[in-house]
Amino acid sequence: MKYFGVVGSILIWFLVFVSFVEVNKGQILTTLDGPFKPVTVPLDQSFRGHAVDLPDTDSRVQRTVEGFEPEQISVSLSATYDSIWVSWITGEYQIGDNIKPLDPSKVGSVVQYGKDKSSLRRKAIGQSVIYNQLYPFEGLQNYTSGIIHHVQLTGLKPDTLYYYRCGDPSIPAMSTIYHFKTMPISSPKSYPKRIAIVGDLGLTYNTTSTISHLTGNNPDLVLLVGDVTYANLYLTNGTGSDCYSCSFPDTPIHETYQPRWDYWGRYMQSLVSKIPIMVLEGNHEIEEQAENQTFAAYRSRFAFPSKESGSSSPLYYSFNAGGIHFIMLGGYVAYNKSDDQYKWLEKDLANLDRTVTPWLVATWHPPWYSTYTAHYREAECMKVAMEELLYEYGVDLVFNGHVHAYERSNRVYNYTLDPCGPVHITVGDGGNREKMAIEHADEPGKCPDPASTPDKFMGGFCAYNFTSGPAAGNFCWDQQPEHSAYRESSFGHGILEVKNETHALWTWHRNQDMYNKTGDIIYIVRQPEKCPIKPKVIKPWLIQNYKFD
Repeated sequence: MKYFGVVGSILIWFLVFVSFVEVNKGQILTTLDGPFKPVTVPLDQSFRGHAVDLPDTDSRVQRTVEGFEPEQISVSLSATYDSIWVSWITGEYQIGDNIKPLDPSKVGSVVQYGKDKSSLRRKAIGQSVIYNQLYPFEGLQNYTSGIIHHVQLTGLKPDTLYYYRCGDPSIPAMSTIYHFKTMPISSPKSYPKRIAIVGDLGLTYNTTSTISHLTGNNPDLVLLVGDVTYANLYLTNGTGSDCYSCSFPDTPIHETYQPRWDYWGRYMQSLVSKIPIMVLEGNHEIEEQAENQTFAAYRSRFAFPSKESGSSSPLYYSFNAGGIHFIMLGGYVAYNKSDDQYKWLEKDLANLDRTVTPWLVATWHPPWYSTYTAHYREAECMKVAMEELLYEYGVDLVFNGHVHAYERSNRVYNYTLDPCGPVHITVGDGGNREKMAIEHADEPGKCPDPASTPDKFMGGFCAYNFTSGPAAGNFCWDQQPEHSAYRESSFGHGILEVKNETHALWTWHRNQDMYNKTGDIIYIVRQPEKCPIKPKVIKPWLIQNYKFD
């Protein structure tokens, strides 16, 4: 039976490929060829991956520096091409009952950099912090981090290779020399060559496969759309589980094992010390602790261009990468019209100049258009609050994670096929230990109870039965919804290649495939002449700088 199952899977793949060639005559499909009939690629039963976390004995996650030498080095973008952040950690974390936080003022935050590797003449000085993860319950171990440094480099040239080293030269405790490349200038003619997009990464053997494939695609930028380390699948004593609530139902608070963050930073350093990574929060970053504090690790470990983009929070911000404007939204912070995030989003969109950055890409963690049973319509309240605003300003693409599978939509707005709506892509298939999402809400008996769907952290209930369309009167469709173009349960990552003002190539890569093979490929095509957007708002205090004839 197993033999015939494998043969059947191969036959289905062959038929899908033949159909693709016949319909497309050897050319790559574009969104102008859509909307497409829904496709579900059957689960490859022979591939389950290796969703087991790397142990602390793995050399790739162990501390290899001494004293206050830098480790967990990473770079991230500022809001514009001429600035970049360098982050690293010095000193050792502590975990246990009697922890004593390190003093950040005792170690300097210095980056020496330049375009000549042999002469790093420029210097920038930044700030440093530590954070604690504390639990007011007997028997739970507290954690205090090493010293986390963030230094902003400014006055950089676009599309330029820079070399750098970081640390404190007075100790001395400096890193070896690394390099990064700045983004192209913001212009409708200039774009990063490849942007890797991945979600729900974790630190499993599947993760290592994902990162290996991703690195092989030579990205210029990495977007991680939430759920970073899955440290909260562990108790503070280091005992982990694929399902926290199943294994540890009686813990007085949802515990975490914070050293998993340090393991993740060490493993990722070889990639993110040279390729900028932009991160947004997922539900696994909430990490409750004493005094109702949340997101402590997330807020402290990454540098965000919040201030540069006018945001008051690291949970939502924006930045440019060439002719693309990215909006990073928070699915776990208030988002209604009266809330700060919504007001910030309005201002950010109103002041966006699409003649400079034609492409508008939005990301947040929990998807609005996922047809899997897992997390089905969980973010409906966020969708109700924000979808119309994003549609009015012509968002081209939306990327999400959360659901551990891959899915691409047709252009859609308010559950209706719409040629001016964005394409929604879920890439929550980075490889974490919670394993893949497999069941679909439109399958018999798989539609969840509506009362079970709201996100427990955000609360609220907005997911009512559909009032129109093929699913009218029901909470779920009885077949794959027409807005779902392609879905597949497999681990992987995606690559976005914006070619010009109107065309971007999207490819999705499965971990089990060869490095040069794609699982899904399509050109996303903008039609600004057919899909008008709200005009840019000129700030009143800038009018004096304009010349009128």
